[in-house]
Amino acid sequence: MDDAQTTDTSGRLVVGAFLTLDGVMQAPGGPDEDRAGGFEHGGWSVDYWDETMGERMDEQFATANALLLGRRTYDIFAGHWPSVDSRDDPVAAKLNRMPKYVASRTLDTVSWDNSRLLSGDVATAVTDLKTERGDTILVQGSHDLLQTLLAHDLVDELWLWVFPLVLGEGKRLFGAGTVPAAFDLTSAETSSTGVQLLTFERAGEIPYGSFALDEDGAT
Repeated sequence: MDDAQTTDTSGRLVVGAFLTLDGVMQAPGGPDEDRAGGFEHGGWSVDYWDETMGERMDEQFATANALLLGRRTYDIFAGHWPSVDSRDDPVAAKLNRMPKYVASRTLDTVSWDNSRLLSGDVATAVTDLKTERGDTILVQGSHDLLQTLLAHDLVDELWLWVFPLVLGEGKRLFGAGTVPAAFDLTSAETSSTGVQLLTFERAGEIPYGSFALDEDGAT
């Protein structure tokens, strides 16, 4: 078939993550958010927030059509956002009404409004969901789920907020199973507290090269 006649109707899977300089994404929002592995640094992002970050968060969530979460992040979100007054918080309003999909091998039911469990193989279910919806699906947090998505090259865009600190331990976004991939930086902004708000779009394969000198002394 001619390339001009083929149309990609699949949706866009976007990953939103808060990261330290050394790539840790574990428990940015509070001490008890995720203590797995004896992690004692929970809440490391809280004191860095400013007005710019709040505005960008509102803008990003406004572009998402659905939310995809792993078990732990679903539990955290479902225990918090339904209690937030949506009249004063556009993010809460969007999260509480938007479709939500939960990838979990242990949950039997989900109670947050407009939520449903994905069944079967996660990579297959998410691939089917992208095709079925054809719009923007946001994954927020959800470290274990992200490892599966990255290993199957299902991520189309990254919204990475990089905070100016290192922890030396904790769950990192890009694990050993991540598929090598190139991304284009499409947006970059810095908060008043030094947080880098970065957007990357998937850009095909990595263009490998070499700086080694050839026999004539040229690279």
